[in-house]
Amino acid sequence: MFKTLLARARQGYRTTPYPAELPALPASFRGLPEIETGRCAAGCGDCIDNCPTGALALSAQALRLDLGRCIFCAECAASCPAGAISFTPDWHLAGSQRAGLVIADREQPRVEAMGDELRRLLGRSLRLRQVSAGGCNGCEVEANALGNIVFDAGRFGIEFVASPRHADGVLITGPVTENMRQALLITYEAVADPRLVIAAGACAISGGLFRGNAEVANGLEDLLPVDLYIPGCPPHPLTILDGLLRLLARLER
Repeated sequence: MFKTLLARARQGYRTTPYPAELPALPASFRGLPEIETGRCAAGCGDCIDNCPTGALALSAQALRLDLGRCIFCAECAASCPAGAISFTPDWHLAGSQRAGLVIADREQPRVEAMGDELRRLLGRSLRLRQVSAGGCNGCEVEANALGNIVFDAGRFGIEFVASPRHADGVLITGPVTENMRQALLITYEAVADPRLVIAAGACAISGGLFRGNAEVANGLEDLLPVDLYIPGCPPHPLTILDGLLRLLARLER
């Protein structure tokens, strides 16, 4: 017992002060991509050709990036001769609208807080059933980290539950494989109305690296109505937590 108490004293207070204070992220962290249109040679196309998920495209002679497809591999930045694409340390990636994930220049997705009536029904808590619909376990690990002492989502009333009958919504990861499609739909139907759907990670949003494969459903596209999109491959726990808190109207932009 004495050794346990001593170890605890040495560790100190380990829960992140976010959102009261800005978190310290490692220098290697890749957050919100930034496109400098003025430096982009639109006719080059190297970044588009090198993107493994088709996240980059030209629209009205401007380069646009789909965060819902981006896996943050930085191949586009490495292949751009003009250095027009870079990855910032900004972890605010979540958005309420699928179209809002397609950005250019210094644009950023926006989270629309849920309505007053739904917030009244939920009270001060949010209970989610996490469904891994064929994921590689990357997004699942990051979502699971919300329960550890560093991020401690429970202090905000956010918890993962074992049964969809006890949940207010589902947080889905993975590209939705054919073997998991029916199980996912059954889980969704088991959650009482009004229910939330959260797509976490590129695979759940668009199919990610597996998009177009006959064995996957390209994520939740045309499958379920989504209330919150959380880009990343995988998304950082802070990105997930930030999106959830904004959905709950606990944070202001």
